[in-house]
Amino acid sequence: MVQQTASKKGLKLTDILITIVIAAVFGVIYRIWGPIYDLLKPFGLHAEQLSYGMWFMAATFAFLVIRKPWVALLAEVAAATIEALYGGSWGASTLVYGVLQGLGAELIFALFLYRKTNVGVTMLAALASAILSLFVDIYYGYIDQLSFWNYTLFIAMRLLGSAVIAGVFAYYLTSALARTGVLNLIRPVSKKDYDILG
Repeated sequence: MVQQTASKKGLKLTDILITIVIAAVFGVIYRIWGPIYDLLKPFGLHAEQLSYGMWFMAATFAFLVIRKPWVALLAEVAAATIEALYGGSWGASTLVYGVLQGLGAELIFALFLYRKTNVGVTMLAALASAILSLFVDIYYGYIDQLSFWNYTLFIAMRLLGSAVIAGVFAYYLTSALARTGVLNLIRPVSKKDYDILG
């Protein structure tokens, strides 16, 4: 009985394939998103950071669709790989970002035992991804020359954009898909669904 429960919670081939399809779509979006990010730079005040959350939306969106352990990490790494293969602006470092951003989201979903999927938890997952992405920026020297106030603004804009795009937007996009009934093809029927039928 314990093994059956564990196998239901573990990733099945179908879950992996759906996650990869989601990642493929986001990998293309990530590649297209680079120029959009650059278009916001002339506005100053780190306005481009408001769009940064799109680069880890694969993690939160895929988890909200599949709702199983390791989906967020798998989706983000796969999306980053696809972006890199399409000639993304950041080359091989894209994969490092993908691993850490996916891990950030994964850790938050794990903290809630993969059971809570509300907008608050999704925003926390997005924020964790954003925070880990900052460590990569520091390692590669992208932001180590900023003054304190500039650095604070940079972080605030990235966190805000991440919470909105990879958090709120991902949550409501998934909710909209769920209302169409599309996700019923992916998610197993729950005991609650059976109880409603009487």
